[in-house]
Amino acid sequence: MTFAAARPPSASRPGLVGRLLPDDPLLRRLALMSLVNTVGNGLFVTVSVLFLTRSVGLTPGRVALGLTAAGVCGVFAGVPMGRLADRVGSKRLLLVIGPLEAAAVLGYAFVSSFAAYVVLVCVATVLERGAAAVRSALIARALPAERQVRSRALLRSVMNAGLVIGSTGAAVALQANTYAGYVTMMALNAASFLGASALLVGLPLPAESDSGVRIRASEAAAPRRQALRDRRYLVVTALHAVLELQLAVLTVGIPLWIVLATDAPTAVVAAVNVVNCLLVVLFQVRASRGVDSAPTAARACARGGALLAAACLVYAAAQYGPAAVATATLLAGALVQSLGELLTSAGGWTLSLDLADPRSHGEYQGVFMSGQAAAHVLGPLVISLTVVAHGALGWLVLAVLFTLAGLALLPASRSPAG
Repeated sequence: MTFAAARPPSASRPGLVGRLLPDDPLLRRLALMSLVNTVGNGLFVTVSVLFLTRSVGLTPGRVALGLTAAGVCGVFAGVPMGRLADRVGSKRLLLVIGPLEAAAVLGYAFVSSFAAYVVLVCVATVLERGAAAVRSALIARALPAERQVRSRALLRSVMNAGLVIGSTGAAVALQANTYAGYVTMMALNAASFLGASALLVGLPLPAESDSGVRIRASEAAAPRRQALRDRRYLVVTALHAVLELQLAVLTVGIPLWIVLATDAPTAVVAAVNVVNCLLVVLFQVRASRGVDSAPTAARACARGGALLAAACLVYAAAQYGPAAVATATLLAGALVQSLGELLTSAGGWTLSLDLADPRSHGEYQGVFMSGQAAAHVLGPLVISLTVVAHGALGWLVLAVLFTLAGLALLPASRSPAG
């Protein structure tokens, strides 16, 4: 299927602004939705833990326990939400989920007990993970296959830019440290969900694209596959989920490693995150070039896994040397890890789309997103059992894990479906 109103990528405005907000009406609207939503998320995520501990009075341990329970619930949200999207349409379902997410965020302002917090954070996470799967299915159906990966790369760049903007804006609430300031951030996040829903209403999306019509004759004649019974897809999802442990390396491994084993100042944690965000914003689209089929995607993941492994070894070396050397080593590791992340992300998008049954994009994207969610839940535990418990040896174990997962995707992606 093609879109008569769409312009080719070359028609987009040059420069960073042109890359993030292209002239193509469909992609531009998707990018604006992502920007509005992630600015709101950046505002909320930055202040949520401090709000729960300082204003609600929960202990850090209870906050962490609630987040873990919510993460587990989120793992199981993708598939049922994806299947529902296949039945009722991705756009229609997102128009329901958006206001529900807004209500869930506002609900934090009324939390007064641990039990209420756990229920609310689990509901909010189920909606968030389900919405991610449904949005992925919407993109899969809305955009032509040849533009999928580049468009997703652009949207990821927009997402990171939005998170940076939101996190920066939340500094005002953190500085004030008042209940009213924290609730204002929640209200703005809720407004971002409603704003994204309003943009979705006007999305220039042909009706037939949201019902999965774009199917080749050979695919229509073949039996319809189910994601949970597609062994190839499940193996690829699991292997890519191993590569997704890189997020825990960034958010848990590096902060703990800096404090426990290096002489680098704690401010390096923020510097590492800045390096990662900037590289994703600036180079994710470029990194996706040429990743347009299952074989090229598997090779990108293999290269990315090798870079993630190299980053682990560089991080391990940061324990040797004074503060300046440790700082430089950690930043070098962040650069290498970010390059690996760019490749594994581009490869993952292509594999998740290319190996799926196009008649069941919602279900297949739900499975793939559930694999990512599982990696995010298990990631802190893996870091604890490797880096925290065994230091440099733990980094070596992670390096081997990333290398093997990336290489294993090469034969896994070539195996027959079913």
